[in-house]
Amino acid sequence: MGLFNFFKQELAIDLGTANTLIIREGEVVVDEPSIVAINRTTNQVIAVGKKAMLMHGKTHENIKTIRPLKDGVIADFQAAENLIQGLMELIEEKRKLFSHLKMVICIPSGITEVEKRAVFDSADHVDSKETYLIHEPMAAALGIGLDVQAPEGNMVVDIGGGTTEIAVIALSGIVTDQSIRVAGDEFTNDIIDFMKRKHNLLIGERTAEKIKIRVGSALPELENPPEPYPVNGRDLLTGIPKQVVTNHEEISESLDKSISKIEEAVLKALEDTPPELASDIYRRGIFLTGGGALLRGLDKRLSLRTRLDVHIADDPLRAVVRGTGLALQNSDEYSFLIDRQSL
Repeated sequence: MGLFNFFKQELAIDLGTANTLIIREGEVVVDEPSIVAINRTTNQVIAVGKKAMLMHGKTHENIKTIRPLKDGVIADFQAAENLIQGLMELIEEKRKLFSHLKMVICIPSGITEVEKRAVFDSADHVDSKETYLIHEPMAAALGIGLDVQAPEGNMVVDIGGGTTEIAVIALSGIVTDQSIRVAGDEFTNDIIDFMKRKHNLLIGERTAEKIKIRVGSALPELENPPEPYPVNGRDLLTGIPKQVVTNHEEISESLDKSISKIEEAVLKALEDTPPELASDIYRRGIFLTGGGALLRGLDKRLSLRTRLDVHIADDPLRAVVRGTGLALQNSDEYSFLIDRQSL
């Protein structure tokens, strides 16, 4: 049995639209962007993760960069396999030939059966012997220390790259949920569109992401507003590179419609919640996780709309992968894990 454990490898994977995180033995060993760079001529993988992200938007005709996941699910099957394989090679230079690989991978709550099978098939192609799936809001709840098995309602709002997952959790199950394809990527696109309309400036995804981090806001008025941020791009009228200065007020205007969609989804989930669980949520409030939880003023805006307390999780970016890691350690105990037989 000791020899078997020596060759056994267990990985918890948060396969996200924007970033992929992997936990092994309770430690985050991979935190990389979910992107692959491919040589168009040979179809060979040139880079994955951060190295591929540095190439994104700067490639010539012989190289293409691919984001294999869209809206939280696998959009490019082959690229997803290349991504998982490449990230696993970052963990160890050479895989053990006879290792027994066990994986728990988190998925959006609104995923279809076909999309679940695509995740299982990708795991099979990297030689996983045991594969389990866990819904993102359940993983997020575990990751922030909520007792998901208790007869008590908890509402979790996980705002990732491709989807926003809203769920009310009690007794090891999701009682009501909403999954909408409005999240970090949509925010990025909103900023790109706004810079075109407002400043006649064309910017790329990476620049829009930096704007979101530096001056992103859900409210036009903040207690501690960030400094205005200079943005470089191409003038749409002259075609010449130029710089404009933007601020949190402009960005809150650009994100308003997308944030309103998230608010409506939260209200819909609350509307569908049984009254006894609604009572629990009134006492405990709403928990925000995912990269979107870091958007300035979002907790306050949601609190004003729902009239409930809204709590931002500690280290919200890693809440899902931490919960996935806990599910991996206790896979025999948690009935909400999905295996191939349950499909």
